[in-house]
Amino acid sequence: MTKTVLVLVETVDDYLPLLDDHGYRLIYAKTPTLRAESIARHAAEIDVVLTRGPLGITAEEIAALPALRLVCVIGAGYEQVDLVAAAARGIVVTNGAGANASAVADHAMALLFAVVRDIAQADATTRLGQWNRVISPSLAGKRLGILGLGAVGLAIARRGALGFDMQVSYHNRSRRDDVPYRYCESVLALARESDFLIVATPGGATTRALVGREVLDALGPQGFLVNIARASVVSTAEMVAALREGRIAGAGLDVFDDEPSVPDELKQLGNVVLTPHVAAQTPEAARDMVVLVLKNLQAFFAGEPVLTPVTQ
Repeated sequence: MTKTVLVLVETVDDYLPLLDDHGYRLIYAKTPTLRAESIARHAAEIDVVLTRGPLGITAEEIAALPALRLVCVIGAGYEQVDLVAAAARGIVVTNGAGANASAVADHAMALLFAVVRDIAQADATTRLGQWNRVISPSLAGKRLGILGLGAVGLAIARRGALGFDMQVSYHNRSRRDDVPYRYCESVLALARESDFLIVATPGGATTRALVGREVLDALGPQGFLVNIARASVVSTAEMVAALREGRIAGAGLDVFDDEPSVPDELKQLGNVVLTPHVAAQTPEAARDMVVLVLKNLQAFFAGEPVLTPVTQ
């Protein structure tokens, strides 16, 4: 029997035919209006919801989908998926853990290089005919702190340690015994030990505003912040204040509180590099994320364990 997938994501269209080719019926609902209409019209038919962390799926939507058995999240984050409501119905939730790690790690390092070496400003002024040869810090041999050592954080750590001879430290929910990097007991301790602090931890209530004034001050006026995880992990107001006042040197940001809106305060700062949540937007990552979704679908409907289950 054909299984029906409600597609809420808007970033992997080129690879969704992989699901079509394996017999899945796709209902596209990429806007809030289409999402509501599709749930109302096809509620009894929808077996699977394909979403991403910020789009999620609510308890009300889960309640409105009596045939729903599986929620597949593109990417690692699942902060807006109501796990309690899903668990109460016995609905399995999977995510894309690891599928886009390489692409996101690449982008994290690109943001770090760009903000530390002032690439965006150098490009803009050179195009204006200016020749501002500003001295900026080197990256090799510096102290790299990573908040969250999952698949993405680990990929960043390897790039920093092996590519740039950085001294890598990390803070995680728990110490990892399978890595050679230095574990810090708190985010504050990590910031004190870092020249560059990269945020790579999931969003959600447990990580909200982990990086606030105290952590930013510990990072210090020579320190740089990069966030390719979720904006909620960093207090935007405190970060803007620290950037304005020179309490940190700069920031590279791919995520924002109210996407696609970006605060004017950030746009006006010269010591930030901003990108529109594109860290995972590579053909390779998109393909790998859809392939992982397909593998989870096939396992689930064959009565086998899914590959990347999400639990509360």
